[in-house]
Amino acid sequence: MSTEPEPLIPVEEPNESMTLRVIGWFSVGMALAALGIFVGRELRSRYKFKRRTPYDFYSSADERQTSEFGMGI
Repeated sequence: MSTEPEPLIPVEEPNESMTLRVIGWFSVGMALAALGIFVGRELRSRYKFKRRTPYDFYSSADERQTSEFGMGI
């Protein structure tokens, strides 16, 4: 036996490591879901913009704005 003390190596608890791994993968999944929703919304809005017809520009021409109704004098 030697008289020199052995260096202590910290042992990581497996439960703590597993918890951090689960939180990390959950964060990655949420980021991918948010990115997918954003990209899907952009693609849909671009598709709808390209599919317009000339009649779509005048679709609300017959609707009258009655903003002054009930404002009262």
